[in-house]
Amino acid sequence: MTTILIRHASTSYSARYLVNGDPSVRLPISAEGVAACHRLRDSGAVRHPRTWITSAFARTQQTAVLLAGPMQPELHVDARLNEIDYGAFEGGPFLDYAAWLGLHGPFTRPPGAAESQREAFVRMLTGVRNALRLPGPRAVVAHGLLLSLVDWALSEPPGEPLPLFFPEAPCLEPVVVADTRLQALTSRLIDSIDTSGSHAQPTECDWPESRQGGMPVLATFDPLRTPPEERSPHA
Repeated sequence: MTTILIRHASTSYSARYLVNGDPSVRLPISAEGVAACHRLRDSGAVRHPRTWITSAFARTQQTAVLLAGPMQPELHVDARLNEIDYGAFEGGPFLDYAAWLGLHGPFTRPPGAAESQREAFVRMLTGVRNALRLPGPRAVVAHGLLLSLVDWALSEPPGEPLPLFFPEAPCLEPVVVADTRLQALTSRLIDSIDTSGSHAQPTECDWPESRQGGMPVLATFDPLRTPPEERSPHA
């Protein structure tokens, strides 16, 4: 049996490299994203999954409905698949969050956020593992950060340290994984994060004293020197 993982269709935020980790913000997919969903459905690349699982965000559910077509299945909504909580960076440029993450690391929670990057990974991976309990074949429509993590894990040898940044996962590019491999992958990643996090417990972070327009001044971060794959939005 297989699982198809798909990043939702494009939105106005992703086109502008803005982040959205708050499901209460209604952010539908764009007209371009709607058209891309129709093209993917007509291509036959997503072959009639028995079960559809989405996050609690409107854009993943809208994507699933468009991809499923006329025979609308019941959507299984799992908030564990939600995008990462960006806290005070919500709605802002991905580069601002990336700069902060580069300074504070993956185990620190951004100001106003309920989770660190690594905590979000464990949550998302737990959602994927739970999806495997549902009848297959199944489609999981989720967000860029989860798909980026899975793409990296599928291509990297076991034991490779988990990086801080990942190449961007394209919207609507299905990743088909055998259930047994996906089960092993999620378990390996969760164990790796738990092991590395045992000496770096998540901490809260306040803004530095130096501020500019309510945002921290991060003079040490140079976007022009940052590799393109580290400048990807996850909205």
